[in-house]
Amino acid sequence: MHRTFVEMLRNNSEHVSEFQSEFDEVQDAQRPDAVTVCCSDSRVLQDHVWGNDRPGRIFTCGNIGNRVIQRTDSGDVVSGDVLYPVEHTGTETVVVVGHTGCGAVTATYDELTDGRSEPAGIAHCLELLKPHLEAGVDALPSDSDRTEAVNRLVEYNVDRQVEFLLKSDDIPSEVDVVGVVYDFQDVYSARRGEVHVINVDGETDVEALRDEYPEIESRIERLWEY
Repeated sequence: MHRTFVEMLRNNSEHVSEFQSEFDEVQDAQRPDAVTVCCSDSRVLQDHVWGNDRPGRIFTCGNIGNRVIQRTDSGDVVSGDVLYPVEHTGTETVVVVGHTGCGAVTATYDELTDGRSEPAGIAHCLELLKPHLEAGVDALPSDSDRTEAVNRLVEYNVDRQVEFLLKSDDIPSEVDVVGVVYDFQDVYSARRGEVHVINVDGETDVEALRDEYPEIESRIERLWEY
């Protein structure tokens, strides 16, 4: 057996020692405080981002491009992964988590600008992003290099995912929808791993957000106000 998996099992034993008593209150049901939709990039430590150390606290979804959209025969709908805790466990906070240097956004950008193709499974995921990023690509400043373009589009993608949730009849109006970017590339600051708030319930104006949420003023930042 590959040593990587053996090491994973060894780490799981440590997990058991630490958490075996932590499941007592959630063995039969869950009522998570929030659902997060993260990019499944291995550099995004989905639970550690929030210091999560308690089972049942955060319902975590992951996919390339932090997508909330699922394609069905009747059209695009909110992904069941995201909708489940809202529909069945009373969760009233949804957080869309993009990240700097996102590979899915990069691949979508390359396909839209250079016609780059991907294997079918990846292409399917990108097809869910492309319609929502095309206008963003067209709006990019003409002097943007590839890295700058991608990180602007990371924000644009988060905005579009938030927008889709807010427009969906499946998401009750009392649910808070927040868009953030996780930065490990020194794009927003030198504090690697810091989360930067870029969108709250559709509001993207930095000064408006800082005025409304002074308690998190220092964490509200955008690269691109298009």
